[in-house]
Amino acid sequence: MSIFIKNGWLVLNNENREIIKDGYIYIENDSISEIGKERIRSIELENIADETIDAKGKIVLPGLVNAHTHLFQTYMRGLADDKPLLNWLKEEVWPFAILMEEEDFYLAALIGSLENLKTGATSVIDQHYIHTYKTTSEKVFKAMEASGIRGNLCRVFADRGYEEKLSEKPEVILSELEKTYSEWHGKQEGRLTMSLGPINPWGVSPETIIKTKEFAKAKGLKYQIHTAETRDVVQTSIDNYGLRNVDFFESLGILDEDTQLAHSVWLSPLEIETVRKRGSMVVHCPVANMYLASGVAPLPAFRKAGIPVALATDGPGSNNSQDMLSTLKYTALLQKVNTLNAQILYPEDVLEMATLGGANAMGMKNLGYLDKGMKADIILVDWQKPHIAPVHKPVSSIVYNANGNDVDTVIVDGKIVVRNKASVLVDEMALIEECQERVEYLKTKKLR
Repeated sequence: MSIFIKNGWLVLNNENREIIKDGYIYIENDSISEIGKERIRSIELENIADETIDAKGKIVLPGLVNAHTHLFQTYMRGLADDKPLLNWLKEEVWPFAILMEEEDFYLAALIGSLENLKTGATSVIDQHYIHTYKTTSEKVFKAMEASGIRGNLCRVFADRGYEEKLSEKPEVILSELEKTYSEWHGKQEGRLTMSLGPINPWGVSPETIIKTKEFAKAKGLKYQIHTAETRDVVQTSIDNYGLRNVDFFESLGILDEDTQLAHSVWLSPLEIETVRKRGSMVVHCPVANMYLASGVAPLPAFRKAGIPVALATDGPGSNNSQDMLSTLKYTALLQKVNTLNAQILYPEDVLEMATLGGANAMGMKNLGYLDKGMKADIILVDWQKPHIAPVHKPVSSIVYNANGNDVDTVIVDGKIVVRNKASVLVDEMALIEECQERVEYLKTKKLR
């Protein structure tokens, strides 16, 4: 299968930050075969392509990566506004998650995957920690498979000090990790993958953290953990272990280039230096940090230290959406107002965190920019709209003007999965109606 994209305003997102106006991209199977502008070659390629997409009026760029979310929380949008993290979890998220039935995890993940695709994220890392049924991870993977997204399920766990109904015994955790890995990692020609991690520093025993990190190392998997999301989380770690979050992880020997620290709002300068030395990365979730009043992550300090950073929405229960295009603007503006420095982040910096940083989080070197041989994970954003046009600089327009509703076409692994703003693979209205019915049912179940 070959796809020819013509007349596009191409944001290559490469080392030289090249922009090609009225350029073309030729895709063969799952990868980019050619990029250029020359008219005669363009005609030749269009003549042999199986399908042509006219990208006139569109900005063409690499798909974004949502490096940390919780897809089951699509059922919880707006359920728990105006609460800090621990109250939000204990009073609303945990109780509602416990009510969810087996099929709900498929539906919630499907509508969540579709939301990510339609708002510009061709890849998603879903930190899945609800295992009230043995099949919940399988349901999420099947939803990712059906939606067409490039999906990584981060199989998360708790074994102590957490909500009892969401905790597992250490031996069960290790057994389920092995099962999920053998059944799903690398499926769909590598489009579906697995990672893993503890829910947080206080919900998992040190012994389980060490053993699961050993499992991750043996399998070559990424290891993601909620870190220093709030001051209370840091204090809990100090109360339990006499150490701040990163210091605790360092004492266990789990920090390396495959360890991902989600949030990292309250890291001390010494912890930042430890993260730098170990080569670990930070996954920044600005909207969720604002929504829960958790604080502002020291992004400039991470960048100055050379710490890799990826961007994410966090779950739709604490955002309340998964609009990665909108996240770009929030990322830049939050740091500008927090530092009172208008030049602290440029649009290109933010876009690179959401693409190249996300590719790093996914563990993929052939993702994040447009070039020959790279994966054909591409989005087309319609700029011919009153809130975007006229355009001076396409990257600025993407970061500061566009939102998820402007995504017109989405290609993942060389296959069109969203065309003319609609899913090619999923009946959207039927899915929305079914999810609404399920949520209404679960609300009545909660009242019983």
